[in-house]
Amino acid sequence: MSQTVMITGASAGIGRATAERFARQGARLGLIARGSAGLAAAGARCRELGAEAVATYQVDVADPTAVDQAGDDLVRRHGVLDVWINNAMVSVFAPTWEISADEFRRVTEVNYLGTVHGTLAALRHMRSAGIGTIVQVGSALAYRGIPLQSAYCASKHAIQGFNDSLRAELLQASPKIKLSMVQLPAVNTPQFSWVRTHLPRHPQPVPPIFQPEVAARAICWAAQKGPREVNVGGPTLRARLADILAPGLLDRYLSVRAVGFESQQTAEVIDRSSWRDNVDTPADEEVDHGAHGVFDHRAHPRSLALWAVTHKQAATAMLLAGLGAARALAAAGSDRLRLSVPTAGRGGSVAG
Repeated sequence: MSQTVMITGASAGIGRATAERFARQGARLGLIARGSAGLAAAGARCRELGAEAVATYQVDVADPTAVDQAGDDLVRRHGVLDVWINNAMVSVFAPTWEISADEFRRVTEVNYLGTVHGTLAALRHMRSAGIGTIVQVGSALAYRGIPLQSAYCASKHAIQGFNDSLRAELLQASPKIKLSMVQLPAVNTPQFSWVRTHLPRHPQPVPPIFQPEVAARAICWAAQKGPREVNVGGPTLRARLADILAPGLLDRYLSVRAVGFESQQTAEVIDRSSWRDNVDTPADEEVDHGAHGVFDHRAHPRSLALWAVTHKQAATAMLLAGLGAARALAAAGSDRLRLSVPTAGRGGSVAG
C-alpha cells in the first residue's frame, strides 16, 4: 500500500529530491514550502513521476498553526499519516559576533522550532493511530559545530536534544511510533546560492560534497526502517568520531583558516547588489531551482558508507570475505617464505 508522507522544505534541495524519490514509489504526498514557483514545480514533477496524489501547502514552518492546518488537511484527504519528514532550514554564514539577534532568532524559528512544530503536528495524528514514522533531517553539525555557522549548528544541536527526550517518551507511551534522525554530510543544494552570508566570497559546502539524491536515499530508508539514527557518508562518521576521541584537537584543527574558514567559500567574490537570501523571504517564489546546487561537477552521486549502513548483512559478509581472503593470502605468503629459507645441516652449518 502507498504511504501518506508529509515533507517540509520540499520545493528545493534535499526536500525536493526526497519528494521525487517517494513519488517514484507511488506515495501520497503533502509538500510544505514557502516559495510558490518551487512548490508548484515540485508538485508537478512528483505527479509526473507517479505519486498517487500530491497536495501542496505554501507554509512557513515557523508558524505552528499553519503547520497544524496542513497536517490536518492531508489526513482529511487520505485518512492516515504514515511519515512526516522535517527538512526545512535556513542559515547565516558569518562569525558569531556578526550575526544579529534577529538572525539567530529566525534560524532557530525555522530550523529548530519548525522541526518541533512539524513533529507535534505529526504526533497529534500518529498517537491516536498508534503508529507512524517521523524523520528529522539533521547534520554532522548536530554533534560538531564549525566556524561561521554557529546559528545553524546550534539549531541542529537543539533538534538532537529534542529528539533524545522525545524518543524516550515515545518508547514508553507509543512504542510503534518511530523517530529517526538522518545526519548528513555536505550536500550540493541550492541553499549555497541563497543562504544569507556576511562573507566576501560565494559560500560552498565543505568538501567532499554529495548529491541530494544520496541524502534522499537515506531519508527514505529511514522512513521505511525507522532506525534511531542514520549517519550518511564517511565525512559524517569521521567528524563524529573525531569529536568523541579528540574534541579539543578538533577545535584547533577547525580554527586553522584554510580548514575551517576558507573551505566554506569559493574563489568567487559575491556581487552584493544581486545576492538575494531566503532567510526572511523565499528564494524560489518566482523561479524554480530544483534539487541541485551549482556544484554538480564536484558532487558524488553515491556513498559507499551509506550503502554499508543500509545493507549491513551484505557489508558484513563482504568484510568477512575480505578478511578471510587476506588471511589466506598471508598464510600462503608465510608458507612460501618457509620453503625458501635454507635449512641447517647436521654439523650445524648452513646447507648451500
